[in-house]
Amino acid sequence: MRIRLRSPAGTSTITLADTATVSDLLSSISEATSLPLFDLKWGFPPRPVDPSLYGLATRLSDTDLKLNGEQLIVIALETGGANIQPSNNISSSKTDAKPALSSQNPSFAGQTNTKRKASDPLTLTRKAASIDSDPPEVVVPSHGSTLVLRVMPDDNSCLFRALGSALLSDVLDGMTELRSVVATAIQDDPETYTAAVLDKAPDDYCRWIQHPDSWGGAIEIGIIARYFGVEVSSINVQDVRVDRFNEGPSRRCILVYSGIHYDVIALSPSDPPHTHSDLSAEDDVKIFDVDDIEVLEAAKKLCRELQKKHYYTDTQRFEILCNDCGWKGHGEKDAVEHAESTGHYNFGEVS
Repeated sequence: MRIRLRSPAGTSTITLADTATVSDLLSSISEATSLPLFDLKWGFPPRPVDPSLYGLATRLSDTDLKLNGEQLIVIALETGGANIQPSNNISSSKTDAKPALSSQNPSFAGQTNTKRKASDPLTLTRKAASIDSDPPEVVVPSHGSTLVLRVMPDDNSCLFRALGSALLSDVLDGMTELRSVVATAIQDDPETYTAAVLDKAPDDYCRWIQHPDSWGGAIEIGIIARYFGVEVSSINVQDVRVDRFNEGPSRRCILVYSGIHYDVIALSPSDPPHTHSDLSAEDDVKIFDVDDIEVLEAAKKLCRELQKKHYYTDTQRFEILCNDCGWKGHGEKDAVEHAESTGHYNFGEVS
């Protein structure tokens, strides 16, 4: 019996005898991944599986787990120390990479920790207009639904939350799993994910991205889209530009990017005339046929409404305040220069 493993340490394969027990399986996984504690997921979409529930002495052949040739996702659990159990093959070397910002991979991450290293991203607390009191909705009568924006919390995991809610489930917390998928993909493809691409040494990046306070952007979207076999369309609120990741699959999910934050688009079933969504997010549809142009156009229409409400951050021209010394400037370029000259990395957007 051969089982493929994907873990923070990379991809590996274990081989078990036909007489192997549940205990043999768990011991082999621990040995192959160097993880003393872990959770397992399998299938698509990935769902939790706990072989120990069958009894440690039970033969795998006597369970309904058909694992031969399958892939298991191994997720590190805390062992009483750090929040993330680092894999043994990730080095602790530092990099001199400077803060950088791209249109879909923001360095500004909405963090509040003022003690930063030079290799860490700049941090920014956004001041984008709130839409809680009057969220825009778009009627999609042909689908018997209302198109809505599902707003993610303002933390560094907004991208992972948005993708997780579309590709996994709102019920499951998929952030740790998705971060592990990213780290594994980077380790599996060192020719693509070089230090020049990542702006960090790859090992440092893999360790960094698995922490819950690390932001994600274009690199992470591309990896996750390929892993789940979907297209991800990201609409920029500021100019309603659509950036497509992993074009080709028949299904897509739609993100809304507001400069330093990601939310997700959903279709919520509603009663005619479909002008208002009155059902919970549990009834949402967040995966669409890639040929369903009507949904994409409705999403762009919703983003134009968000644009009118100024639900975005102009990272090139916005006024910015250094929370460490009170310095003020405009845009990312000024912030990067100030950070490099002073070592201050904690900024706030001026209303």
